[in-house]
Amino acid sequence: METSINMLTPGVKISHDTADIVLWAPFAKVAAIVIKDKETLMLHQRERGYWALTTDKLLVGDQYKFRLDNGKELPDPASKYQPEGVHGWSEVVDLNAHKPHDDDSWQNIPLAEYIIYELHTAAFTTDGTFKGIAQKLSYLKELGITAIEIMPVAQFPGTRNWGYDGVFPYAVQNSYGGYKGLMQLVDACHKQGVAVILDVVYNHVGPEGNYFNEFGPYFTSKYNTPWGNAVNFDDAGSDEVRKYFIENVLMWFRDFGIDALRLDAVHAIKDFSPKHILQEMREAVDELMAKTGKKHYLIIEFDLNDKRFIDGIENNGYGMDAQWIDEFHHALRVTAGGQRDGYYADFDGIEHLAKAYQDAYVYDGLYSYERQKTFGVKTNNPGEQFVVFSQNHDHVGNRMLGERTSILFSTSMQKLIYAAVMVSPYLPMLFMGEEYGELNPFLYFVSHSDDELITAVREGRKNEFKAFHSDNEAPDPQAEQTFLSSRLNWSSLDQREHQAMLAYYQLLIALRKNTPALNNNDRNKLEISFHKENQTIQLHRWEGEQHVYCYLNFSQTKQPFELPANERLNVIFRSEEKTDNRDNMLQPESIIIYANCYV
Repeated sequence: METSINMLTPGVKISHDTADIVLWAPFAKVAAIVIKDKETLMLHQRERGYWALTTDKLLVGDQYKFRLDNGKELPDPASKYQPEGVHGWSEVVDLNAHKPHDDDSWQNIPLAEYIIYELHTAAFTTDGTFKGIAQKLSYLKELGITAIEIMPVAQFPGTRNWGYDGVFPYAVQNSYGGYKGLMQLVDACHKQGVAVILDVVYNHVGPEGNYFNEFGPYFTSKYNTPWGNAVNFDDAGSDEVRKYFIENVLMWFRDFGIDALRLDAVHAIKDFSPKHILQEMREAVDELMAKTGKKHYLIIEFDLNDKRFIDGIENNGYGMDAQWIDEFHHALRVTAGGQRDGYYADFDGIEHLAKAYQDAYVYDGLYSYERQKTFGVKTNNPGEQFVVFSQNHDHVGNRMLGERTSILFSTSMQKLIYAAVMVSPYLPMLFMGEEYGELNPFLYFVSHSDDELITAVREGRKNEFKAFHSDNEAPDPQAEQTFLSSRLNWSSLDQREHQAMLAYYQLLIALRKNTPALNNNDRNKLEISFHKENQTIQLHRWEGEQHVYCYLNFSQTKQPFELPANERLNVIFRSEEKTDNRDNMLQPESIIIYANCYV
């Protein structure tokens, strides 16, 4: 009996001594698989544009391409490995043969306990591979990290790229260590008790090595996006495109043991189907979890302030587990004295920071002058559904010179900014290197092979910053030095000031973990007050009989603060040793945290 169309999954699947080959190519009249240095086998046409073949002539390690009726030989859109890069042959792999057997005992940690560390595989260590990350796991564990977030690893052109130009969603970047290296890293993380979040991109596909249009309607001209035609999630042929990406989600969880996915810029996913693609992904993941007993999370990057995306399906939402919330970052940066240009222009500082603490969304029905419209809705979703940060790859790398917080702010303000993140009722995230005050920039870098594309990227980067930094020129994204200068300088930790910053981060993370009032993510157990003129803000958080009071001073002068009456309080944390408790004066750019005797 023939396999049902609904059961077909894209790519090559090895089972015992046979290979099941599935290709979706509705534009083709004939299709064949060309096995390098062996033979060419014709595929059989199936319904709705599928081509399939079961054969014992394609083996693990064989390299192959598909040949369509136009004579072109193209890599597999669902390739699991591209050993020679985006233009080369696809290679047959058996993911099950490399999956660690002892990983079955691992259970994902609760989302509410995630303390996230975002990193770029090639820039994190001089090794530039998954193996290099694994060698730093004990360091991350000692820091207090409970989850790492890896920027996209889908195969991209060359060896230098942020990862958002990936063109093979199923293939792990060859220069990072490929699928074997990623599996080994996930296993190593789990043995250390660290969860793994993988950044994936479903809103667009990069330009170089993008052969999707040769096979079928993977894109639609119905919608315009910053990257051109939108991925086809609701136009003719969209059933198979949706299946392609849903199967990709399941592969990361099922075959690689990834604990959570961070879906890039889902506001750029255009889908007006009766059932949104994100909801369909949620349902597929729920079905997988019911079968395996494993827990997996879907986290989205999202800037529409629309709670439907993170509401449960039972509440007519799309069921995403959490979202990045840039508004907290924007309000925090403006409060700390950052420039109010671009997307920061809508944020007035401490008043909006207080609102971000209290309401999650700053714009929850307010008029936005930057967007020129009333924007957002109110949300009562729990705190663990929001990921906050003082910096990330975007907000560092999208600056022309890639300056980190360590360059833009004083040491005392850096410490205050991160403490502001850690005392929030949300999930905290660090960007690699910030914990010790890394001074190297994180710049935008690529390694394309197409001269016209290289020129276009260079000119685009220059034009983006025409109105800024007139004395400087945007670093060349294609230059190897741009990438090399973005790598972490681990030798910084030989210097006392960087050691001190690292110790500060460790202490602050431990405080959050060990203080129930700071670790409960309950937005209902939070009171906020602020003084705009003094640039101070107070958070009162509690859990049971434990009460914690956090006083933050974003001004450059001493400011008074008032302790609650009739409370027996002790100082449990301070960012500046000079703070004088006796006169209730808070040092400039500092935080002090009190708790009652139940700590």
